[in-house]
Amino acid sequence: MNNTCRLSVATPSESADTPIVYVVDGDPSVRADLELLIRAAGWQPRTAESAETFLAYPQAWSPSCLLSDLHLPGLTALELQKLVADRSEMPVIFVSRHADIQATVQAMKAGAFEFLTKPVDRDVLVHAIERAIARSQSALQPLAEIRLLSQRYESLSRREREVMNLVVSGRLNKQVGGELGISEITVKAHRGKMMRKMHADSFAQLIKMFISLRGALPASGAILEGLA
Repeated sequence: MNNTCRLSVATPSESADTPIVYVVDGDPSVRADLELLIRAAGWQPRTAESAETFLAYPQAWSPSCLLSDLHLPGLTALELQKLVADRSEMPVIFVSRHADIQATVQAMKAGAFEFLTKPVDRDVLVHAIERAIARSQSALQPLAEIRLLSQRYESLSRREREVMNLVVSGRLNKQVGGELGISEITVKAHRGKMMRKMHADSFAQLIKMFISLRGALPASGAILEGLA
């Protein structure tokens, strides 16, 4: 970074909704400069001296982006990119002291959001981060909806999950009762509780919730236990 990034600012209050800018750079002076710049822009900086240190951070569900130097100690930046490739809510911006065409092509093909060359103009960097965070916010919206649905589903009792599974598969209350060995009245009671806990105003809405959960979290057996 050039000296234009050496800003003296007060630290703004941070909340869970404040975007996070992760910085991975082996140079402590660069990390310090970027931390000041990020705070001045109103974002939360989280810095790391290596990819390994960054990977130890818990995954946050706030809008975020990753700003990484291309040349890192230990695990390389391109290896780091592969490890976070499934985190669509965290666009990756690479920064390098040298224009490395081969690395740039490789990074961009792997989904990098931007590739900048040091020294980076302050306004150019801030604009790149702004655009990355905007993309993160767009990616997080459906993820947040799925997380909310999964939390509601987790609040169901095992019996309510069994009822939900059978109901959405097209079984009538009487058929559900026959399969579970309970009365139709009991099925209706479980169904009513399940609908309230899922915040489903109609059967059609419940079906949409069910499809969303199965489609977005196919491997989450613990969360979707019992869903056929």
